[in-house]
Amino acid sequence: MVRVRFAPSPTGYLHIGSVRTALFNWLYARSQGGIFILRIEDTDQKRSSDVYMEEIIADMKWLGLNWDEGPYFQTKRFDIYRSYAQKLLEKELAYKDGEAIIFKIPDIKVKIYDLVHGEIEVDNTLIDDLVLMKSDGSPAYNFACVVDDIEMQITHVIRGDDHISNTNKQVAVYDALGVKPPKFAHIPLILGPDKAPLSKRFGAVSITDYRAMGYLPQALVNYLSLLGWAPGDNKEFMSAEEIVKKFSLKRINKTGAEFNLDKLRWINGEHIRKLTLDEFVKVGLEFIKPECDEAWFRKFAGLYHSRVKTLAEFKEEFGIFISDDVRYNEEATEKFLKRDGVSDILNITRKRFEKVDPFTQENIEKEVRALVSELKIESADLIHPLRVAVTGKAVSAGVFEVLALLGKDKVLNRLARVIEDDYGRK
Repeated sequence: MVRVRFAPSPTGYLHIGSVRTALFNWLYARSQGGIFILRIEDTDQKRSSDVYMEEIIADMKWLGLNWDEGPYFQTKRFDIYRSYAQKLLEKELAYKDGEAIIFKIPDIKVKIYDLVHGEIEVDNTLIDDLVLMKSDGSPAYNFACVVDDIEMQITHVIRGDDHISNTNKQVAVYDALGVKPPKFAHIPLILGPDKAPLSKRFGAVSITDYRAMGYLPQALVNYLSLLGWAPGDNKEFMSAEEIVKKFSLKRINKTGAEFNLDKLRWINGEHIRKLTLDEFVKVGLEFIKPECDEAWFRKFAGLYHSRVKTLAEFKEEFGIFISDDVRYNEEATEKFLKRDGVSDILNITRKRFEKVDPFTQENIEKEVRALVSELKIESADLIHPLRVAVTGKAVSAGVFEVLALLGKDKVLNRLARVIEDDYGRK
C-alpha cells in the first residue's frame, strides 16, 4: 500500500510551496487508495512554536487535506533515533565525535532513480561525513527523516527538488541500516514572474494570508495542483475529486512552475460562481461577519455572487452599502461627475426620487426612464453619474438593483452630498 507523508517544521506559517508539497502527497495517497501521514518536524526547539504548529494543522484542515495518521512529533521520538544511531555505532558504520554521532559516508558514486527527474548520479567522495545525533542529543535532519520514514513505512517521498541534494546522504543511511529506500519524486520549485524562487513580492505569503484575502480552500487546491502538474486534457477548473481521479506522478513537470496571481483569482472566481446562493451566503457571512438583517444580506449576495473573484472584493462591495463614508474613485469622478450639467441632472433626479414610493427596483427604473425621456438625454448620461454618485465607482451590479438595496434614505443622502460638493460644473 502507498504510504506518503507531509512533514512541515513549525518554525513559520505554511506558505504556498509547502502547501503544494502537502497537496501532491495527499493527491497521490487518495488516487492510489493509500495512507497520508502528517509528521511535525519540530527538532529545532529554539525556532519551533506551538502557535505555528496549531496554525499548520488548522490550515491543513481548512484546505481539506485530511490525514490518516498523525500528527507525529519528532521531539517525542528521540529514543527511537538514538537506538538507530546505536545500531550504526555497533556496526562501526558511525563514530563518536565528543557527544555527537557521525555517519561514515561511503566513498562511492551512487545512482538514484527519481520518478520525476529520472536517473541522478552523485559522487559521495565529494561530501563530508553526516551528523546523525548532535552533541545536545537531538537528531540531525537527514537522520531523523530516514528513521521516521522507515518506522512509518513510507513508500514514496514526494518533496521539493531543493531536497535532491539530501537524497544521496539519506540513501547511504538506508543502505547502512539494511533497509530498501522509498521511491523518490522531487517536484519542481514554484517560481515568480521573474523566474526566481517565489518571493513575498510575487505571492509567497502564508495560507493564512490567502484565507484573509478571501480565497476559497477549493480554489487554492485547484490552482496549486496545476503548479508543476498537468491533468492531460487542458482542463483548469476542477474539484478536488476530479483532480484525485486524474492525478499521476508521471504528469509532474521537471521545470519550475510559475505562480500567477491573476490565474488564481480567476479560478477563485469560478469556484465562487459554482457555489449555490445558500453556500455563498454562508461563506460570505463567515468572512464578513456583518451586523445586518440576513434577508437583506441574501439579496446583497445575490447581486454580487457572479461578479466578485474573492471574498475580499465581496466585503469591499458590502462596505459601500453599509458605510456612510463613500470613497469616490478619482477616475470615475472625473469622467462622470465633473461634466457640464451633471449636477443639475442629479439634483432633478434626487427630487424625483423623493416621490418614489415604494422605493423598489421597478419603480426606480420607471422613474429614471421617464426622466431620460423628459430631459432628452441618453440613458448613459444619467445612469453612469447616478452609479458613481451613490457607489463611488464606475462599475457595480445593476444600478436599479443597487439603488433599491441601498434604500431611499441612503440614496437621497448620497446624491445630496455629491450635489453640494458640486462635482458638476453649472
